[in-house]
Amino acid sequence: MTDRPPTPMLDRVAVPADLKQLTDRQLRQLADELRAETISAVSVTGGHLGAGLGVVELTVALHAVWDAPRDKIIWDVGHQCYPHKILTGRRDRIRTLRQEGGLSGFTKRSESPYDPFGAAHSSTSISAALGFAAARDLGGDPGDAIAVIGDGSMSAGMAFEAMNNAGHLKKRLFIILNDNEMSIAPPVGALSAHLSRLYAGAPFQDLKQVAKGAVSFLPEPLQEGAKRAKDMLKGLAVGGTLFESLGISYVGPIDGHDLDQLLPVLRTVKARARGPMLVHVLTKKGKGYAPAERARDKGHATAKFDVLTGKQVKAPSNAPSYTRVFAQSLIREAEGDGKIVAITAAMPDGTGLDLFAERFPARCFDVGIAEQHAVTFAAGLAAGGMKPFCALYSTFLQRGYDQVVHDVAIQRLPVRFAIDRAGLVGADGATHAGAFDVAFLANLPGMVVMAAADEAELVHMVATAAAHDDGPIAFRFPRGNGTGVDMPARGVPLELGRGRVLREGGRVALLSFGTRLAEVLKAAESLAARGIAPTVADARFAKPLDRDLILRLAREHEALITIEEGAVGGFGSHVAQLLADEGVFDRGLKFRSMVLPDIFIDQASPEAMYRIAGMDAPQIEAKVLRLLDVAVVGRRA
Repeated sequence: MTDRPPTPMLDRVAVPADLKQLTDRQLRQLADELRAETISAVSVTGGHLGAGLGVVELTVALHAVWDAPRDKIIWDVGHQCYPHKILTGRRDRIRTLRQEGGLSGFTKRSESPYDPFGAAHSSTSISAALGFAAARDLGGDPGDAIAVIGDGSMSAGMAFEAMNNAGHLKKRLFIILNDNEMSIAPPVGALSAHLSRLYAGAPFQDLKQVAKGAVSFLPEPLQEGAKRAKDMLKGLAVGGTLFESLGISYVGPIDGHDLDQLLPVLRTVKARARGPMLVHVLTKKGKGYAPAERARDKGHATAKFDVLTGKQVKAPSNAPSYTRVFAQSLIREAEGDGKIVAITAAMPDGTGLDLFAERFPARCFDVGIAEQHAVTFAAGLAAGGMKPFCALYSTFLQRGYDQVVHDVAIQRLPVRFAIDRAGLVGADGATHAGAFDVAFLANLPGMVVMAAADEAELVHMVATAAAHDDGPIAFRFPRGNGTGVDMPARGVPLELGRGRVLREGGRVALLSFGTRLAEVLKAAESLAARGIAPTVADARFAKPLDRDLILRLAREHEALITIEEGAVGGFGSHVAQLLADEGVFDRGLKFRSMVLPDIFIDQASPEAMYRIAGMDAPQIEAKVLRLLDVAVVGRRA
């Protein structure tokens, strides 16, 4: 267990109101202790470290100036909310972060009144803050609304839609642009370049000296004071015109790690703002912890680690990660096909496309946090004769669903969707659980939907997608490592709509779709020991279905159970529709579909989450026994 640092000033803070009793000098000490406590806590739990370290001083300043929970501080994404949680009555539980029964790694309304709006995906904060401001003016909850949004999150169209509406409505609200020049990966795009130009023309030290006098040049009217402030900063001719053209007053940039700047500027804008106000704050992700500052991703997400060295504690695995298998397979396909290109939305490392970009830099596109654009951009590439692989997490693909329908599926464009983080993902909880992609893709005409049962199958599915040029195709795979199966030297395209039978049996057939197959096989072994030898099949495809296989299983068994890592409405529903259309139920087949339950499952280990979902090997076995009306006395737990 890591020794906890002494924190005499932090020990005086139970809730944010306690900050009002501290002097500015004491607040600086508090920030130092808060940073040390954050590092200590994340070293025990693992989690998102760098983002929180970058906003320690900003967190202290926001809570010192505003009055939460009356004032609504809304953290975009939530990666950076650990210091906020420590200051808002949750310090005693901070070492339960991302654990089963513990604190969420993100803001969560049900967890604390100090979390006015939950978020784990980006670019929602300004819209929510504007909603709070409009509700306030209509007699709803009182108080200010403050959105804290990163420069990477600002690249999403939703942020601009919200700013455009905020400028039109002229509601009093505050946007804190936390500009650390990074989202999860270094940011890309014209907006980041614009923000960089705001302070590239003068040394950072010069900006600090000017901004330290911010309070003296922010008289009434505030907007005029802000304009003069910008004019004083050398090289900032463009200033905040991008934001002011949307009707939002601009102040900045200021040093987000200097409370001597943050406190007077925030106090002034709070006292004098009438309409929407953007405060541009410069921060450094991973600030104050050398191992995080040195890391390429600035310590974005870490396992448990040693505080002194920063060395992470990761359990070794003999099996490769699914993400790496995907990336390596795509590289092999691209080596033989110059038309293959790859698209990601600010997640090159998370999707494995950093490896692809190293090999084919001109054929890999990181479009920033802009999943809608990513999908339509991929559609344009496909229409232009390329073979695009659009690699997104399942829950991020949700954000581009209209584009999947309107721009890809209707036009039958051959976009290949590589869907990472399918199924339950563990510590990130419900917000990142890939539960819905099968249901929302398999109902689209012309869409091919596959799920890899293991890492070898994933290799073949990458090859299948590369070879498929007649409409869109998607394949899904989970977070984490594979099962350790023998790997093929290279992928071989699968016949569309053809599953495989792994073991023949009788009475009951278990038809798996995705990586629950390993648990299905365990259940089959246990059932065999009871004298029930089920047939086990891997569907491979939710669309098109393997009609011949499914109808044979239904014909030759008294019972059929489908198992999938997705919500109701997915693979099992399509199987049930086929069986109903073919009149199979009229002949007495016992059919059950095992899907994720109709709840959002909180963070835990993936194993625990699947146990909660009722989808591990003992529960699959129990499902079979109940369906066959076999006594379960003595069944293993």
